[in-house]
Amino acid sequence: MQKSLNIAVAGAGLVGTLLAIYLKKIGHHVQVFDKNKDIREIEFSGKSINLAISTRGWKTLDDIGIGDRIRQLAIPMDKRAIHKVDGSVTHQKYGVDGGSIYSISRGGLNRIMVDIAEEFGVEFKFERKIWDVNLSEPSLFVGKSERGDWEELPFDKIFGADGAFSKIRARMQKQNRFDYSQYFLPLGYKELRIPASADGTHKIDKNSFHIWPHGDFMLIALANEDGSFTCTLFMPFEGEISFENINTEEKLLHFFAEYFPDTKDLIPELTTDYFKNPTSSLVTTQCFPWTYQDKVALLGDAAHAIVPFYGQGMNAGFEDITEMYRQIQKHGDDWQAVFENYENVRKPNGDAIAELSFRNFIEMSTKTADEMFLLQKKIEAKFTALYPERWLPLYDRVTFSLRPYTEALAIGDMQRDVMNEIMATPNIREKWDTEEIMQKMYQLTEN
Repeated sequence: MQKSLNIAVAGAGLVGTLLAIYLKKIGHHVQVFDKNKDIREIEFSGKSINLAISTRGWKTLDDIGIGDRIRQLAIPMDKRAIHKVDGSVTHQKYGVDGGSIYSISRGGLNRIMVDIAEEFGVEFKFERKIWDVNLSEPSLFVGKSERGDWEELPFDKIFGADGAFSKIRARMQKQNRFDYSQYFLPLGYKELRIPASADGTHKIDKNSFHIWPHGDFMLIALANEDGSFTCTLFMPFEGEISFENINTEEKLLHFFAEYFPDTKDLIPELTTDYFKNPTSSLVTTQCFPWTYQDKVALLGDAAHAIVPFYGQGMNAGFEDITEMYRQIQKHGDDWQAVFENYENVRKPNGDAIAELSFRNFIEMSTKTADEMFLLQKKIEAKFTALYPERWLPLYDRVTFSLRPYTEALAIGDMQRDVMNEIMATPNIREKWDTEEIMQKMYQLTEN
């Protein structure tokens, strides 16, 4: 398919490791560089958000033949579980056809993927920090410290999969006419933990994505295979209810008792986890171009870091690999064509999923507990059942489809306009399931 090349991948995270597997399988010599220790030798906890693998991610894993090994670690979630202050829980099914997303710990997935990559013959260079990049050669400059002696390592191609604060992208930013922006949300996140029951079982339903929504802040929980749940508290950095202000054990316990009362017996190490684990930020980055000539390319968060509220960060990064591989199959050794077509296909989709992820925070944190929003979802579900060819919900388009994110965003905008008109119908609460409403939706979706 291609002439064998000497390739460097920056970043031993999920995207970098999976990309390395793809490149190795098609005959290249691949070395992966990472500034950190081997993830298999360290404790991975304290600042993680559990991952949700969906259709796009599974495709990339299955296409290279490792999907079934990953499924052994993943837990299907077929619904949201919305926890209210009064202790009640309501459920919202995922997918019009009963689809599931799959919870998996980031550390657990990363460890097994490094193992798999080594089985394929990928070489890992841990604790090798990249300080600079020569784009035109191309080559990496690695060393133990910024002021120490650097070693220059030449390669045929370099792929940057080294995250939102990528060294490879940072070097590319010094080019003329390189567009770059970053935006931090005013809220951060902190990892908490629900341990397994004494008998090793899950304390709450393991097949639900658990959400405690409260507008500007919320708590989520996703199951792990050992019976525990990884919880993530999203909250503003500053303000009345914020990480800055909730700074004593008394304030923390009062806060959880008021807003998350049903977690009292679920998170026994609440104060320990809260004050021990770091408060992390949420950033969106956008840039272009994603490549330099036929020498260097960016994938995953290095090209398009997004906030986690659609659960698509990893899935979008894996889809980058799918597209890169598709272009390799099409263009062979014409790497200029491979890179140009890759970035032109993926850049608009990276921007689209960034926008969709922002919007889904509003839905998760506010609307999931809103009566009118839940009524809207009932109307959409009924119309989908009657006319599936006319209405596929936005969530299904993003999560259970391989269609472009750009398409999902555009159709989602049209659906939003339709539902705004439907929900403005007088007495919609009483007549939502009538033929009148269904016919009105039919007419509004005529085009």
